Amino acid sequence: MTQEITTEETEFFLLGFGAQHEFQCVLFIVILVTYVTSMVGDIGMILLIKTDLRLQTHTYFFLLYLAFVNVCYTFAITPKMLQNFTEKKSISFIGCMVQLLVYATFATTDCYILAMMAVDRYVAICKPLRYPTLMSQRVCIQLLVGSYIMGFLNGSTHTSLTFSLNFCNSNKINHFFCDVPPILALSCSNIDLNIMTLIVFVGFNLTFTVLVVIFSYTYILAAILKISSASGRRKAFSTCASHLTAVIIFYGTLAYMYLHHRTNKTQEQEKMASMFYGIVIPMLNPFIYSLRNQDVIKALKGIGKKCF
Repeated sequence: MTQEITTEETEFFLLGFGAQHEFQCVLFIVILVTYVTSMVGDIGMILLIKTDLRLQTHTYFFLLYLAFVNVCYTFAITPKMLQNFTEKKSISFIGCMVQLLVYATFATTDCYILAMMAVDRYVAICKPLRYPTLMSQRVCIQLLVGSYIMGFLNGSTHTSLTFSLNFCNSNKINHFFCDVPPILALSCSNIDLNIMTLIVFVGFNLTFTVLVVIFSYTYILAAILKISSASGRRKAFSTCASHLTAVIIFYGTLAYMYLHHRTNKTQEQEKMASMFYGIVIPMLNPFIYSLRNQDVIKALKGIGKKCF
């Protein structure tokens, strides 16, 4: 007889990584250092933008909330991942639901904020005279609220559909956090609707935001090529390359995780992909978007002078 998992008291078990025991300590240290670096970088960026008047612009407005989103969904999955290196690998049914909801909501919001940043750069470079009107404070807030709405719609839909299923195959999730694909693998219910919804929602979110980025940077590239100054072109290309690098890694790993055909051999690869967009990219974002920016460097130097 199969045993259905339907009560809130039932626990799932996160299997984590399949690394051998001697590599567990090394992996724990790497993840811990990456997580601490990510938290320090993103929270530091939030405080810097909030306190420095030179960074009170629309570009840094989106960067502020990108850092906030990174903090939220990284905090949702990484502490539990680190805890799983100990003997206690369990997570409650409700805890798993909350983790999936928070992660899916803020990861989706991240996609839309990245797209909005591309739009902001397009308007700033291609329509500089109309920039104060087209990207007013009201417009920026509306775009940000829309990003959060899309994120919550995606997260709540997947969470409600996933946890309305019956689980009787096992209670062991072959992942280091509660995500839709490994949870669906445990269900003995019909998951056709879940799979179709996952493909439609993820496909739409990725396609829409990627197209926004592509169209924005197509016009940006055309405008950059018209710049007569070689140093001006290099500076513009450098800024665009940083943003595009983060976009390609983030969207690429998300597409691989949710849209490719799954086999048993790809499960460990999916975990590594999740590591990239869940932990590594939030750590890299402060460096990619900020430390190469002269305004941020000046703000950091100003804080350094006040402290020392």
